[in-house]
Amino acid sequence: MKRQAILDTGPLVAALNRHDAYHDWAIQQMASVRSPVVTCEAVISEAGFLLHNRGLNAQAVVKMVNNGYIEVPFHLDDEAETVEQLMDKYTNVPMSFADACLVKMAEQYPNSAVLTLDNDFRIKITNGYYPCKG
Repeated sequence: MKRQAILDTGPLVAALNRHDAYHDWAIQQMASVRSPVVTCEAVISEAGFLLHNRGLNAQAVVKMVNNGYIEVPFHLDDEAETVEQLMDKYTNVPMSFADACLVKMAEQYPNSAVLTLDNDFRIKITNGYYPCKG
C-alpha cells in the first residue's frame, strides 16, 4: 500500500522542472506515494515563485491543486501559534515558515512521510521522511 506524503517545495519544483538535478528522483518518489499528496500554501507559494524565477510555468503548481493531485488542508489561522513556536525552537537550524507548517502537518498526519530534499527534516520530525537521493 502506498504511503500518504506531505510535499515540500524542493521535490515539487524538481518534478515540474525536467532540467532539475532531482527531477527523475522526484517523479519516482511522487509515483511511489498515495495521491493526493498534502501540503501547505507556503509550499505552493514557494514553488510558484521558484518556477517563475526560472522562467518555467508557475501555474503548473496551481493546476496540480486544481486537478486534485495536491490537497492543501493546512490552516494557518488554526496553527499560527504552533508554527511560531516551532520557528523559535529551531532557530539554530534555521526553520523557514514553510518548514514549520510542514512539521506541524507531520504531527497532524502521523502515518505520513515528508517528501523533501531538505535533510534538516531528520532533525525536525521523527515519524518519517523521504530523504534526498545522494
